[in-house]
Amino acid sequence: MKRRIAREMAVQSLYQLEMTDVTPEQAVDMIVSESNQEENEIGLKPEHARAMHKHVLKWVRDTWEKRDEIDAILVRYLKGWQVDRLSRVDRQVLRLACYEMAFRTDVPPKVAINEAIILAKHFGAEESGKFVNGVLGQMLRDRSGQQDGADASEGGSGYRKDDEPIDGPSVDSELRG
Repeated sequence: MKRRIAREMAVQSLYQLEMTDVTPEQAVDMIVSESNQEENEIGLKPEHARAMHKHVLKWVRDTWEKRDEIDAILVRYLKGWQVDRLSRVDRQVLRLACYEMAFRTDVPPKVAINEAIILAKHFGAEESGKFVNGVLGQMLRDRSGQQDGADASEGGSGYRKDDEPIDGPSVDSELRG
């Protein structure tokens, strides 16, 4: 299973959490059950959606539980904005990326930024990708002490696509690559 698909499901689940009065488990279950249908936006086979459930649930649960801490980090980089004034989509994309950058050591920060830009372009408004890039790019520059950090847009220098399988060799080869 590819991490990009898991991130898509995580952003959708975080959005669901904010829009409804459900638990992280219920939000992820809703997204996975939608993915179990024959026709779904993500294009996953039902068995792959179920297998991805535990990974997505961990990311969603951790991001949701740490959202106050994540929002406190983000607000330092939102020039003229408050977290609660962002679009719901941009807010969830930024939260997931900030979680990956601040709390996970297995994801290079530039990969988290690149993936967030892709998610923002896919789910957000026309300018969401640029906005997410600016916020997370500044966060990366501050964290790494760089004065003139490179643009964090898709395909920029030093980026790799994070389409690696989550579960390793047991996953159907159809999702690899």
